[in-house]
Amino acid sequence: MKCKDIMVFLDKLAPLSYAESWDNVGLLVGDSEKEIKTIFLAVDATDRVLDEACEAGADMLITHHPLIFSGLKSVNEDHFIGRRVRRLIRRDICYCAMHTNFDIAGDMAGIVVAKLPFWKSKVLCETANGFGLGRIGLLERPMHVQELVELIKERFDIPNVVLYGEKEHMVERVAVLPGSGKAEIEEAVKQSADLMVTGDIDHHVGIDALAKGMMLIDAGHYGLEKVFVEYMKHSLEKEWGGSICVKTEQITQPFTIL
Repeated sequence: MKCKDIMVFLDKLAPLSYAESWDNVGLLVGDSEKEIKTIFLAVDATDRVLDEACEAGADMLITHHPLIFSGLKSVNEDHFIGRRVRRLIRRDICYCAMHTNFDIAGDMAGIVVAKLPFWKSKVLCETANGFGLGRIGLLERPMHVQELVELIKERFDIPNVVLYGEKEHMVERVAVLPGSGKAEIEEAVKQSADLMVTGDIDHHVGIDALAKGMMLIDAGHYGLEKVFVEYMKHSLEKEWGGSICVKTEQITQPFTIL
């Protein structure tokens, strides 16, 4: 299977045209004609992930977050991004990123919502053709915030979350935006969410959301978005069967709370 064939499949799954204008997605490193036998999946192209990909004998690395965001003026050993790009080239590993195109057309939030007790949900911030960022909807029944927190921790294997609000309160209308959802808080408030589940919440954003009548659960940026790895593994194996070996990063929180 050639890299370009896999790229065609990925573009059907989450078209590159749906990515935000500031994003950098698609085949970022490598030869589209290269034969691919082993694909390695991860959230970020960190040094640890590159170690694991090389050890797995990967021909192709697919991550959610792009290693290269802005233009590179040099690719050398003086900067960690340059070092990683050089390593990919030396090992002849094709590298693809599926970021906001996957968030939007791949419905990252929908994958997360499917793991939680939602009765129904819809797109939170519509972009085009019914696609969009985030989800908002009703839980199967009203529940205490503490119960929802415990479900999130269990179903996404997250050791802890940060709650802005009272754990004893009842919630029913909930918004979900995996990753960083600060920019979408106003829309969640506008659509009368009792609570929003997202990541990357700082002090002022948290207390301001409370002042507007909406609680927040910060499950971390990696905490929810790691579902990308599981979903992509299933999708690739379903499409290609045993003709391609699909391996994944060791899921590990990128930080430790002491």
